[in-house]
Amino acid sequence: MKHITCIEDMRRVYRRRVPKMFVDYVDSGSYTELTYRHNESDFQKILLRQKVLQDISCRSLHSTMLGEAVSMPVALAPTGLAGMQHADGEMLAAKAAAEFGVPYIVSTMSVCALEEVAFYAPQRPLWFQLYMMKDRAFMQRLIERAKRAACSALVLTADLQIMGQRHKDIKNGLSTPPKPTVKTILNLLTKPRWCYYMSQTKRHQLGNIVGHVEGVSDTRSLSAWAGEQFDPKLSWDDVAWVKAQWGDKLIIKGIMDVEDAQAAVACGADAIVVSNHGGRQLDGAPSSIQVLPEIVAAVGQDIEVWLDGGIRSGQDVFKALALGAQGVLIGRAYNYGLGAYGEDGVRRVLEIIAKEMDTTMALCGKTKVSQVDDSVLYRSIII
Repeated sequence: MKHITCIEDMRRVYRRRVPKMFVDYVDSGSYTELTYRHNESDFQKILLRQKVLQDISCRSLHSTMLGEAVSMPVALAPTGLAGMQHADGEMLAAKAAAEFGVPYIVSTMSVCALEEVAFYAPQRPLWFQLYMMKDRAFMQRLIERAKRAACSALVLTADLQIMGQRHKDIKNGLSTPPKPTVKTILNLLTKPRWCYYMSQTKRHQLGNIVGHVEGVSDTRSLSAWAGEQFDPKLSWDDVAWVKAQWGDKLIIKGIMDVEDAQAAVACGADAIVVSNHGGRQLDGAPSSIQVLPEIVAAVGQDIEVWLDGGIRSGQDVFKALALGAQGVLIGRAYNYGLGAYGEDGVRRVLEIIAKEMDTTMALCGKTKVSQVDDSVLYRSIII
């Protein structure tokens, strides 16, 4: 991996090594993909103010997220089907994150079961992401499992009451594991490395669901169950129910509106994630970085505000911090590394982001994360 010097390098390897349906699952958005593209491109409109002849000899990226020490203010976002990007993907990604000193967030829709991930990466912080479904008894069991796995925070995803249409997933016939169609088999024949590693693991289903819900034992029964479970009636009252069941630190992910941010504060959340689900839900919504400043201005004194969406470099992390975020989540970037090189790829992605962030901070005349604010930006061109 010595020639992998940026996230785009990793992405190119990733696209060669992972089957098309899983590449498209990660690397695309809903409908026209406008929001998906703007999440990334809007960072490029933000210009940095270079400072010189400052003492930048002693620098540190160390920070905290919800009071937990982190080597840099970056967490690995919950991404469904990470175990289809690489065999045992969630376990490998969690191990890399723990060794690097950043949080890993296990998705409800992970291939590896929560307990397996927790065992494989005993270092913390480890958090669990919850999709609220109609089956409240199952929700209670999931929350209890997260407690037993010693997860220190629960991430409630609020923006998936219904599924945004992702054209590529429909056309590819996305499934876990892939259905053996002629088109799929031909594509798999070009991915021998992926096929080899997948043949060495038994983990091919959604480990947090299959075997834990009555009547869900295979792909067909899982699809039928999941298609009916997302709850369009989900409301802030349900957040109160989750908080009561969990009883510990609660993060609400999917906030794009000031009033929703204020409601999250009112319901007692400990942090919010400014996120449009990676451009995979409401196409035509603004980028996450575009709405971040107004949300920080409204609630930043009352709650931790993080950002998710479009982070492809350490400079992007730095820009998000400058606009008021106290941390960021990365999803696609670490999936590129995972699909390309497994655990080593995730570690390399984190190293790249940390190096870019450190260099950018130095060239802007700052030595600590806590010093980064909008003084490092040219305000006249901020999106």
